[in-house]
Amino acid sequence: MTSPTTTASDKAPATSGAVTTLGPEQTALLKELDGIFAGWAVSDGAREVIAPPLYPVSDLEKFDVYKNFPHLALTASPIDPAHRGDGPVAGRFEPSQLQGTQYGLPHATCYGAYLFHEGRQLDADVLVTLVNRCFRNETHYSGLRRLMTFQMREAVAIGAFDHTQHLLERFSGRITAFSDALGLGLEKVPATDPFFENTGARALLAKLSPVKYEFQYGDLAIASVNTHRNFFGERCRITLPGGEDAAFTSCAAFGLERWIAVLEEHHGGDLGKALDAVRDAARQID
Repeated sequence: MTSPTTTASDKAPATSGAVTTLGPEQTALLKELDGIFAGWAVSDGAREVIAPPLYPVSDLEKFDVYKNFPHLALTASPIDPAHRGDGPVAGRFEPSQLQGTQYGLPHATCYGAYLFHEGRQLDADVLVTLVNRCFRNETHYSGLRRLMTFQMREAVAIGAFDHTQHLLERFSGRITAFSDALGLGLEKVPATDPFFENTGARALLAKLSPVKYEFQYGDLAIASVNTHRNFFGERCRITLPGGEDAAFTSCAAFGLERWIAVLEEHHGGDLGKALDAVRDAARQID
């Protein structure tokens, strides 16, 4: 669920509509949706972890974030001690007022699952669920459909290849059934959004067998299923039992604010009706 791959040089700073506060009805709907998606993972045996909202740049660099997604990347910098008494200029801090950047803001939630297991040898297949704030530097923002910061719930499988593929199959079926029960008619389409470098053997494999499918409402992706093969296992030194081979990973992701936007549109702005529909749909696919 990413934006078109424009380059940093193509973009002017975008701020209008970049952030928002959810009202009580939107919050209730988001919590209901998040509980449903997390519940799917927990029912499969997932354990929940809480990831930080930012990471050392060196951690995100392991995943080629700044090589493959520079157009999305955002960072956090402390104010230089020499300028601590100075305020922002015209609503922004100038580079000269800031120290070097050591922390980056993630654009996907699943990074926390891989970093939590970094350097571990697995005893068995692992299933994790987590929700986190994601941050994306977009060319423009559009209500809840496209924000600079939003919440993403994910279910993440780490272990044998078959284990990771079973997660994709289960969640694809659930997303489709849930969509049908809601009357959304989401379309499952292949997407080109690899977590790894766009050249070499992995890029060729991605062309032969898509690594990502998005579930779209019109032109908006609100969920996705992704297989990463052993990319994250290699980068985080997560190994299978025996310690010789890198673990495989996959994930299912849900952009929670985007679900609200779609449901609000689908129900003509009646969020109470949308909440009732979500609860009814969840009961239908239990």
